Amino acid sequence: MPKTRGLLLVFLLAFCGTALAQPGPPAGAQSPGERLRSEGDVPGAIAEFWKAYLQDPKNRQNVYNLACALSLNKKTDECFKYLALAIEMEPSLAPLTEPDLLTSRKDPRWPAFEDGLVAAVNARSGHPIKDVEYAKALWRLMARDQAYFLEVGIAGRKVGMRSSVQEAIWDLKFLMADQSQKDLDGLLERKGWPRVAEVGQEAAFAAYLVVMHGAFELQEKYMPAIKAACEAQELPWQRYANIFDRCRFNQNKPQRYGTHTRYNEQTKSEELYPLEDEAKVDEWRKELGLPPLSDYLRQFNIIFPPKKGPGL
Repeated sequence: MPKTRGLLLVFLLAFCGTALAQPGPPAGAQSPGERLRSEGDVPGAIAEFWKAYLQDPKNRQNVYNLACALSLNKKTDECFKYLALAIEMEPSLAPLTEPDLLTSRKDPRWPAFEDGLVAAVNARSGHPIKDVEYAKALWRLMARDQAYFLEVGIAGRKVGMRSSVQEAIWDLKFLMADQSQKDLDGLLERKGWPRVAEVGQEAAFAAYLVVMHGAFELQEKYMPAIKAACEAQELPWQRYANIFDRCRFNQNKPQRYGTHTRYNEQTKSEELYPLEDEAKVDEWRKELGLPPLSDYLRQFNIIFPPKKGPGL
């Protein structure tokens, strides 16, 4: 597997799964339908979500999951039916950034659904979205950015990390990413970096995600804007550390803040991507308000012993 794809699989699955939307249940608490969806069995997931719906039609998360699975299965009419039920229970912007709904986005009914949902969310919010058209474009980019990460993982587990199936999905991912980067760059040239007060938290974060997952040139171009967003408290400083280190990685240089790991095929384990200076890494992290590197790396089961001095 090419170096970039290997790092993306390790880093992005962790990063994207926690960065975006609404917290989901721990793996052990997944419903039968969610477990089947996570393994790529969409028809089986639909059957389980439907069974759960008959038992409890007021379970909003299950109704929403059912709508997403129906979209994946190209049952668009049914998807809109259950999506409407889920939104009626609780309006949320989650469908507008949902990769599983990309098929339904192509349906002529989507614009009206999107407009109605935004109006409902704005009516309930103390901070309504002002630039709705800009937000729509960014939500669409986020949905595209998140698409097929789950499928890459499924292919790796079931067919192999170097399989032609996984490589084909990566090819599709990178084609989509290239177009998303061009679209975002055009938006940012016209509109400037999105502000939370104008487009909302999700849409503003979408711009960061596309840049983070983009080419080095895009990252370098917009890193000052990302730093300014952190200074304005619109993004956490962890995001700046992530993209700074990603730029270093894309230049084949050591990282500064220790945000990136990589998979070692010989040891079959995660390891820390090389650091610029092990003795200073915690000092640099502290300047951004980040915890010590050893604490951060525990989630990857990596033990980081900082250097105590020469020869130690």
